[in-house]
Amino acid sequence: MAIAAGVKPVERNSAQDVGFAVGIVLILTVLFLPLPAWMIDLGLAFSIALSVLILMVALWIQKPLDFSAFPTVLLLATLLRLSLNIATTRLILSDGHHGVDAAGHVIAGFADFVMGGNFVIGTIVFVILITVNFLVITKGATRIAEVGARFTLDAIPGKQMAIDADLNAGLIDDKEATRRRRELEEESAFFGSMDGASKFVRGDAIAGIIITAVNVFGGMVIGVTQYDLSVAQAGEVFTKLSVGDGLVTQIPALIVSLAAGLLVSKGGTRGSAEKAILSQLGNYPRALLMAASVMFMLALAPGLPFLPFATLGSVLGFVAYLVPRRRAEAKALEDMRAKEAADVAADEVRQSVKESLKTTEIELCLGKQISTAFLRQHNELVQRVGKMRRNFARQYGFIVPEIKLTDDLAIPPKTYQIKIHGTIVASEELRIGDVLVVVGDGPRPDVPGDETREPAFGMKAIWVPETLSNNVKREGYAPVDIMSVLLTHLREVIRSNLSQLLSYKDMRTLLDRLEPEYKRLIEEMIPSQLSYSGLQAVLKLLLAERVSIRNLHLVLEAIAEVAPHVRRAEQLAEHVRTRMAQQICGDLAENGSLKVLRLGNRWDLAFHQSLKRDAKGEVIEFDIDPRQI
Repeated sequence: MAIAAGVKPVERNSAQDVGFAVGIVLILTVLFLPLPAWMIDLGLAFSIALSVLILMVALWIQKPLDFSAFPTVLLLATLLRLSLNIATTRLILSDGHHGVDAAGHVIAGFADFVMGGNFVIGTIVFVILITVNFLVITKGATRIAEVGARFTLDAIPGKQMAIDADLNAGLIDDKEATRRRRELEEESAFFGSMDGASKFVRGDAIAGIIITAVNVFGGMVIGVTQYDLSVAQAGEVFTKLSVGDGLVTQIPALIVSLAAGLLVSKGGTRGSAEKAILSQLGNYPRALLMAASVMFMLALAPGLPFLPFATLGSVLGFVAYLVPRRRAEAKALEDMRAKEAADVAADEVRQSVKESLKTTEIELCLGKQISTAFLRQHNELVQRVGKMRRNFARQYGFIVPEIKLTDDLAIPPKTYQIKIHGTIVASEELRIGDVLVVVGDGPRPDVPGDETREPAFGMKAIWVPETLSNNVKREGYAPVDIMSVLLTHLREVIRSNLSQLLSYKDMRTLLDRLEPEYKRLIEEMIPSQLSYSGLQAVLKLLLAERVSIRNLHLVLEAIAEVAPHVRRAEQLAEHVRTRMAQQICGDLAENGSLKVLRLGNRWDLAFHQSLKRDAKGEVIEFDIDPRQI
């Protein structure tokens, strides 16, 4: 049992490992052992199939790292071709005097198909293939691999620092950082391996040239000396066999070289090769139109055939016309999908439990009859509400929150409610079909109506039927429609709750809009002398007394003067009021005159005696006798 416990279970892929090792051993065996012609045909067909498979994978991968095993595959494919080349050389030199079928039917078929029975044509085609593979594709791929490896290795420290910076900033987690580091290591190893693997392709091309030359020369010597063939007969037979063998081996080599070039030239382009190339070539309609114009000019040139150039020009012109339409359709489809996704997300948010926890800063709830009456005037209502918010921004220096208009069936149909942070702060009833006439303490107009109180200021008023509004105007009164009554009340409610509507977020928005010099002033004060919450408290105290904070830079300067010595928000606000006396008086003055109500020395003394101070003489409380109030 102890021995059995120490034995590790056999993994599933052990059979694959053994089979792969056996395949490598068989390739090495081919280098030394003679093979029959039918096995060589099978091996050559397998070499061609493998090269085509490698090319297709290189075309369809999304990025070079998806084929990170390419250097190893390239080595094995090169070793397979060289071993088969040696096996065919053995057959050509030993049995070549029997004819072109001595080295197998694959070589004979390529010799007849490509060479056309003429070994001179086959030799020229073979030399051209060698030139294209060795001097064009292989040399370019080798250079790209060398430069890619060098730049990839040089960029590793910077990429690692970028990963560490993203990790420290919290943009990625540890797993993502580990994945990126592993991908970076694989990328550097891949391009380094590709730099060396490209030498296999060059060596394979050189070996093909040497083996073909050896086969031709050695075959002619053997044919003339050992098998009594004439020089012409030996040259024709062994040249056909050698060039056919070279074609069978160089065509797969050319395909694999092309795959290597596509892989290393892909670089940072994402997506399969055909998508990347076609999308980038066909993504510029003007370039396609220029190419089509050139094709039509060549078609009309004297001495050149019309049909091929005109056909290509028509195709390019049609593609140039089609690309913008396809792009517009794709954009419209993308916008529609984005809108659908946004609608679905909005529905999910509205239906979620978290959404029910949110409260609206300002909400105007309308009863059923009021909502119906305003239905035809909805656009006017929205415009006037927006104008009201702009006026508040100009007057008090910050943008009040958006006002949410809702229909509420739970309240009386002729009633409206104004809510601040979800709490009802005002509620009034409107008379549909009537107008409000404010009379105050003066005489009332000589028309029938019901007495009431104006909701915004509590002044005496009467509801008059709208049909009598012209009579009221003739008596010198200004009738007010129900929408103006509602909006006036809403404006005064907002004005009375400005301090509640200035949120921490709104304050930070105001500070972010300041000039850089005042941002440095804030950095000097906060947090060493004052906190952001303390600054918000000062601004709230000013707004509670309807002191505008539109000159926020003056407020900050006043706070900075006493912030090192004073901590309480009330004292800071008092100093700010003193510094901003000109603005406060200017806002309250009418035609250059300031209306002041004096209470007299008795009340001045009462107020002074009601101030409670601490040991330092600072006011800490205002305590006045309720009977005096």
